[in-house]
Amino acid sequence: MASCKASNGDTWEIYQTSGQWHWRCKAPNGKIVGASTEGYNNRSDCIANAQRNGMTCNPV
Repeated sequence: MASCKASNGDTWEIYQTSGQWHWRCKAPNGKIVGASTEGYNNRSDCIANAQRNGMTCNPV
């Protein structure tokens, strides 16, 4: 799993399950406040979707 912390304190995670890439965003209190609604075959497509949904940091 790759993750990064945005300037507002949210943590963005990029992870893989069953060969599909997903993203989720967690608030500083640990609650999930956003997540991908589908799996992506390519990690880069998943990251691009997360960026369209507000991710401003770079997951490592």
